[in-house]
Order: sequence, then structure tokens, then C-alpha cells
Amino acid sequence: MSDNPNPAPEYDGIQEEDNVLPRWWLATLFGAMVFAFGYWEYFHVYHLGELPLEHYQSEQAKKEGIKSDGDVSDESLLAMSKGPSAAKGAATFATTCVVCHGAKGEGKIGPNLTDNYWLHGGKPTDIYKTISNGWVMKGMPAWKPTLGPAKVQELTAYVLTLRNTNVPGRAPEGQEDKAEASPSAAPHAEVDVPRPVLAATVAPTP
Repeated sequence: MSDNPNPAPEYDGIQEEDNVLPRWWLATLFGAMVFAFGYWEYFHVYHLGELPLEHYQSEQAKKEGIKSDGDVSDESLLAMSKGPSAAKGAATFATTCVVCHGAKGEGKIGPNLTDNYWLHGGKPTDIYKTISNGWVMKGMPAWKPTLGPAKVQELTAYVLTLRNTNVPGRAPEGQEDKAEASPSAAPHAEVDVPRPVLAATVAPTP
């Protein structure tokens, strides 16, 4: 009979001892926990820094002459909508947006993008922010972390070409953009966007 009133448990003939863990090991464990918490708060909660993928996308955008968020303006996005960036945005739209907004932007689950009514603002920068940050509570994902700033600006440029084309589809939602509806607004007929890019990627809806 053992003299120890509380003998260590034994499993399969192996006696398990309750040894104290080394302090250096405990220091690395708790240090890693503190670091992980700080990392999460810094990058994912308060967005104070760029994640590796976001940093890579930012560097690529600089090489391609794409503006940073702080430099994006209504004027720069409108200028992009009248150039080749809109065609690139059409290709992105065909692979990421047609499920909710339809092949022509007429709206399905998501709102119609071809009228002049907007749920979250119809200015170019409003549309850019909506695509970038999303509205998760309403089913709109944030596309900037996935696509990067370059593709989001191109996608915004393409969406701007859809305004006031009035494709039959989902009923108007939100508030009318009075500025865009004014006679002084630039006509969308002047925007040269190769529609076959979209038609070749997505089969026409019945």
C-alpha cells in the first residue's frame, strides 16, 4: 500500500505525474494569446493596418495607376466609366454580381441598377463605398477584401454606365438621385462599353 494519500493516476501501467510546466513555456503560451488578441483587434476589428492580401492588392493598384481610397472621387470614377476600365468592370460584374443583380443589372435578389433609385446613395463615391464595404445585413457582401481596390473601381465604373438605361426588371427601390436625373447630367449613350463581354460570359435569362 502506497504511503502517498493522493497517488498519481495510472493508465495502462503508466503513472501520470502532475508536473509544473516550465515558466518559459507558459510565457510563450500566454504571450502568443496576447499577440493573437492584439492582432485580431488591430487588423480585423479596427482595420488599422492592411492584411498581406490587401497590401499586395494596394501595391498592384499603384502599379496600374489605380487611386487609393483617399484619392477616389466622383470625378475620377466618372472618368473611368468612359474608358476601358468600364469594360474590365463588366467582366468582373459577370462573374460576381449577376446572381443578385441580373445579367443586365435589372435586379433579382438585389436591386435594379439600371434605374435612378439607390438604397445607399447614387453618387459614384456612394456606389464605390457600397461595393467596397457591403451591407451585410441586407445580403450585400464587402467586395474590396476579395477583389481589391483596382477591380472595385472598375466595377463601380461599369455600374455607372448602367444608370438610367432602365432595363425592365425589379421595381425601383430607395431614393431617386436628383442630380443624375437632371438635364445637365451626362448622357450614358456616350459611354462606350463593349456589351459582348457580358453576353459571352453569362447566358441570357429567359
